This record gives sequence, structure tokens and C-alpha cells, in this order.
Amino acid sequence: MTKIALFPGSFDPFTNGHMDTVERASRLFDQVIIAVMTNAAKQPLFDATTKVKLIEAATQQLENVEVVAQPKTLTATFAKEVGAHYLIRGIRNANDFEYERDIAALNQTQAADLETVLLLAKQEFAFISSSMVKEIATFGGQIEQLVPPVVATALIQKLRTESD
Repeated sequence: MTKIALFPGSFDPFTNGHMDTVERASRLFDQVIIAVMTNAAKQPLFDATTKVKLIEAATQQLENVEVVAQPKTLTATFAKEVGAHYLIRGIRNANDFEYERDIAALNQTQAADLETVLLLAKQEFAFISSSMVKEIATFGGQIEQLVPPVVATALIQKLRTESD
């Protein structure tokens, strides 16, 4: 049986922490599908199509990784549709763990055969969050060490365009 894992997230923007999680998951599973989701509680900086293209460019060297825009459906439902039996989640701290534990339990009510695999963030990525990256970039700070190069370029261009 092919081991397919789904890595869902809003990825706005895709960070080096996300990249590390994808690289590690790609060594654990036969196929990793990164699902770009829409978070209704947040106002996105990039649209889904742009996020897919940026993540594809950042992960192009990983042959078993695919990037898709997740339709507006439950993650557990989408996992079934793509044949994934594993959900990948990166956790940075105790708060992330508690949140992901609860989401994993809820996902199992929707798909009993869906296992959540938690990958602990490496220490050098544990402080990075997409919202912090956006804030740093908005005020002209250095983001090159926080996101893949293609994302840094796109983020700087996007913010420059919006401020004009």
C-alpha cells in the first residue's frame, strides 16, 4: 500500500519551518500532498493559486511532493478523496500540541482511518510563524532567513505593490 500523507495549511506565506516539515515528511511517506487551504478566520495576503505556485517552486526538488489547492471541504473528506491515510502537522510548542491534539481527535470522528503525524519543529524553526513573517516584512525587516527565496521575493513585491 502506498503511504500518502496530506499536509494541510493556509501557508500565507510558506515558511522555512513549513519547508523543513515537508522535507522530513517526504522521507517518511511515499507521497506528500501539500493542500493549500483557505482559513476563513484570516485575510490572506496571497490567493490560493499564487500560494500553490510559490510552494511548487520551493519544493520542486522533492519528487514525491505535490501541491494542490484544497477545495472548500473538510480536511478529513479531502484526505479520503486523495487517498491519504496520514495528516502531517508541524508543532512548535505546547500550544500547537494541544490545538493539534484536539483537531486530530475531531478528524478521527470524520475518518477513523486518518492518522495525524506530528513532527516537532527543529529548534531553528520553532519561532517562525507566517503571521510574524508578514509583520516583519510589512515593516521592512529581514525575512530572507525565514522563508524560501522564491517566497521572500514574492512577499517583498506584494507588499511593495500594496503600499504604492
